[in-house]
Amino acid sequence: MTKEFAVPPVVFPAGGNPGGGPAATFPQRRVATAPFQPPRSSASSIPFMSFDIGSAAASSSSSSAGIYGGGPIGGGPAPGSVNFEDEEPLLDELGIHPDQIWKKTKSILNPFKVNPAVYKDSDLSGPILLYMSLCLFQLLAGKIQFGVILGWIVVSSIFLYVVFNMLAGRNGNLDLHTCTSVVGYCLLPVVILSAASLFVPQVGVLRFSIAAVFVLWATRVCTGLMVSLADGGEEHRGLISYAALLIYTLFSLLVIF
Repeated sequence: MTKEFAVPPVVFPAGGNPGGGPAATFPQRRVATAPFQPPRSSASSIPFMSFDIGSAAASSSSSSAGIYGGGPIGGGPAPGSVNFEDEEPLLDELGIHPDQIWKKTKSILNPFKVNPAVYKDSDLSGPILLYMSLCLFQLLAGKIQFGVILGWIVVSSIFLYVVFNMLAGRNGNLDLHTCTSVVGYCLLPVVILSAASLFVPQVGVLRFSIAAVFVLWATRVCTGLMVSLADGGEEHRGLISYAALLIYTLFSLLVIF
């Protein structure tokens, strides 16, 4: 005996075809878009914009000129523009003045007429030039003494500075920068001695005689400048001359031997 089950009838939509024929119609699926993105229809309507750097710069400059009333105040060059004609020379920016160095060097060439006025503005560019010249002449003589000469210049400047200020006491107004500049510029006779020693015999009385002349020359010039540039040095001229004589004698012995 069979048992019958009640099965509800299957109802298809009107005009539909369960077999998937051409008459079948199904609802279309919507394509999901990324968040915060415009629809495809609106994105395709955005026109392409070209960017020209030159036109953008011209438009920005014209707009800035319109804002500030036709350009910078006073009619000067625009901000950011560089005028190389108004720039100082490179040597002046570095503190090197060739005309001043030449005046000081030329003043030392005459030991009997030294002009102390040109040494009131002390500098170290001239002494460094003379130091390099002395080292190069010594190098031509087969002596590598760059560090020795530099150390002696520093020690000599400090030595003369301490001696002068101890003699002058409270009246001494000589600073170390001026003292170093004077000692360096007065090294010119020793530089000339080093150049002349290349052509003088290595032994003999003539070499020591020439060295003595150049040492006295450097001592006289250094003493005159120290007395003129600082207060209270006239009464201690003899002791200052003795200290300067010791300094330039050491440099001359360095050149001779």
